[in-house]
Amino acid sequence: MSTTARTASSVGNFLDERLEASKGVKFLARKIFPDHWSFMLGEVALWSFVVLLLTGVFLTFFYVPSVGRTTYDGVYTPLANQTVSEAYASTLRLSFDVRGGLLMRQIHHWAALVFVAATVVHMFRVFFTGAFRKPREINWLIGATLALLAIVEGFAGYSLPDDLLSGTGLRIASSIILAIPVLGSYLSFFVFGGQFPGEAFIPRLYTIHVLLLPGIFLALITAHLIILIVQKHSQYPGPGRTNQNVTGYPFYPIYLAKSTGFFFLVFGVVALMGGLFTINPVWMYGSYDPSPVTAGSQPDWYMGWLDGAVRLTPGFFEFTALGFTFSFNIIIPALIIPGLVTAALFLYPFIEQWVTGDRREHHLLDRPRNAPTRTGFGAMAITFYLLLLVSGGNDIIASQLHLSINDITNTLRVLVFVLPPLAFVVAKRICLGLQRKDREKVLHGRETGTIYRTETGEYFEVHAPLDEYRRWTLVQQEIPGPIELPPPYDENGVRRPGAYFDRIRQRVSRFFFEDRIEPVTPAELAESHEEHEAIAAHAEEDEEQRAISSSSVPVGD
Repeated sequence: MSTTARTASSVGNFLDERLEASKGVKFLARKIFPDHWSFMLGEVALWSFVVLLLTGVFLTFFYVPSVGRTTYDGVYTPLANQTVSEAYASTLRLSFDVRGGLLMRQIHHWAALVFVAATVVHMFRVFFTGAFRKPREINWLIGATLALLAIVEGFAGYSLPDDLLSGTGLRIASSIILAIPVLGSYLSFFVFGGQFPGEAFIPRLYTIHVLLLPGIFLALITAHLIILIVQKHSQYPGPGRTNQNVTGYPFYPIYLAKSTGFFFLVFGVVALMGGLFTINPVWMYGSYDPSPVTAGSQPDWYMGWLDGAVRLTPGFFEFTALGFTFSFNIIIPALIIPGLVTAALFLYPFIEQWVTGDRREHHLLDRPRNAPTRTGFGAMAITFYLLLLVSGGNDIIASQLHLSINDITNTLRVLVFVLPPLAFVVAKRICLGLQRKDREKVLHGRETGTIYRTETGEYFEVHAPLDEYRRWTLVQQEIPGPIELPPPYDENGVRRPGAYFDRIRQRVSRFFFEDRIEPVTPAELAESHEEHEAIAAHAEEDEEQRAISSSSVPVGD
């Protein structure tokens, strides 16, 4: 045995004798993970967070969290001898004077964008496939919290350089806080340490960005992974896959090797983006000055929808009453709408469970087409977000396309109410159509492109039957129907407790599941096979008859 092997064995024995580590290692090494490309979305989020931690540590060595005034004397000559804040000056020195500093800044920023994007797309994957159902409600809540905190962390990160763009964003955040009735001014003074912009906010924001929120992220991600390991991993339906098993690869050595390689792939792609694509060039904006009003200020994409909501809200929502100004043109888009979206995000798993009455554990994922109402809700949410994101750039669209910004804004105000419900209806109808297509494919087989002509002149296409593995995927789903509840009054005419809420529940259940396509039953499948066997036999007889006719020799006179 080599020296390295003996050392590793000694360390292993030391830990096992004191911590019984072998049990945990054995459990983790044998943990089975299913193999599907969509599961990599969560890994992209995880590894981009690791990149954020690594690059963030480097940036903290050079950044100065202070708005104290100083004279910039770095190598960037357009700003030479300008009076700027220490935070902005340290960001410029990091970008131009520190070897590799600009690359690390850009990797950090791109990794933040990738982290938020991967988290959001991963949550949509979980939503569309029903992976939030029992027993994964807690992980859904953790994921939703991570997504919201990622937005806050991203906003805090790009506000730290104290440049003109980030200062404009902070000015908007200050305005939103001030719009809160009665408490707004008090909250603003508490957050900014006095009148905006103040001198205490950047140090406070720096502490939140590099200490408080990363600690919360580490705790939540650790809890998320522990729950993922303790519970069975969800998997897509297929032959041999049930709610009692998981088919895939063990964590060690296969999944560990694949995951490690994927980390370097994510790191490499993000580093390549940081090296090739400039992002957040703070030297072009200058240090923040509250007096100028800048046009064309655009936040990162995950904050753009909030900016768009504010731009779409009409100004007449602000009014004065009893000597107070009520800025509902800010409160509604910046506080009420995000609050409703957040509430829906956190409560949806429990709403669907209440509607269906299903308390079972689900380890098999849904195909989105088999949950048309849920898929419609997801399409509606995506459409709503995209419209608000476009609205956040209405001034850019107007200037680049030479259109009236008023016409663009009024059009988007109409579309934000029309297109999301339309997207819901279209997505739901597409899902139902795909279910009908699956049902037809199971009963009649797949299209072969071969056209057959009978002796009577009739044409029909020959269908090839599906193999049992493909057929299982198309018939295994359970399509819930509207919930059936007892009558609201018993035989004595006494109203049953909770009857009113049960009636609401029944109506919501009807909305969810009234339009549905039942999967093929074994009896229907057997009947379809008999029909196809009869057609095949008839076709074979015709072929034999044609062969006999073509081989017969005509008799001459």
